[in-house]
Amino acid sequence: MKIEEIRTILAGSPSEEALALFRADPRKGVQKLLAAYEKRQAAARAETARLERLMAPERAFWEKGVEYVAGCDEAGRGPLAGPLVTAAVILPHTIDLPGLNDSKQVTPRRREALYDEIRAQAVAITVSILGPREIDEMNIYQAARYAMTQCLTHLSTRPGQALTDAMPLDLPGLPVLDMVRGDSRSAAIAAASIIAKVTRDRIMTELDGKYPQYGFAGHKGYGSQLHMQALAQYGPSPWHRRSYEPLKSQAAHDDPGPAVSEDQLLTLK
Repeated sequence: MKIEEIRTILAGSPSEEALALFRADPRKGVQKLLAAYEKRQAAARAETARLERLMAPERAFWEKGVEYVAGCDEAGRGPLAGPLVTAAVILPHTIDLPGLNDSKQVTPRRREALYDEIRAQAVAITVSILGPREIDEMNIYQAARYAMTQCLTHLSTRPGQALTDAMPLDLPGLPVLDMVRGDSRSAAIAAASIIAKVTRDRIMTELDGKYPQYGFAGHKGYGSQLHMQALAQYGPSPWHRRSYEPLKSQAAHDDPGPAVSEDQLLTLK
């Protein structure tokens, strides 16, 4: 059998008989292809095991008879500009989401792909978008609590249990388990972090088109050197948070007007 034919077979799902034949083949080219195949298989097994561990919190509740477990997370607590985006996601008991993890641990390209895959596979998804006015009026912690409450109580399928990323909530009729580093310990929270992060990044890219002087598409509203230089030169935009330093101190001297209000609750599924 030609090496190219073997390459094609190994790119698919070779039978045990074919693998045994290839292992007995003395050609270096065949052994190189076989080693690459086995490396891919080992990586796939490791990823499957990691996803199984990531599903452990949800599985613990499923085994107790809780059919629907919602995960909730947010993106955008720290930036000087842009919205706070929060998402809640209920995943089915079986998922096919290789690479699912805390959004900060996933490449932008894979995040975009996971966003579509999560939307296709999820049982239910809600997204909250809070603009700078709401953040400034409530403070960021209370804004995050409010947004998570909205997301978890407005899912199209009512969950029997909620998991949050280190955010304690008291919701009537819905028990909440707040997990430290939950976005790397729970599949549902990780999925919510992906939905929130991609949604927010897209908003910041759109804002970059309206306010190109700030470079929002690059730093996403965080206090990078470029961003701070733009603030010094142009002052804040309507999307900047006046309750955050250094804007808070500057506001008394140079307040360009009220911030944008962007209170939205979206049902994505």
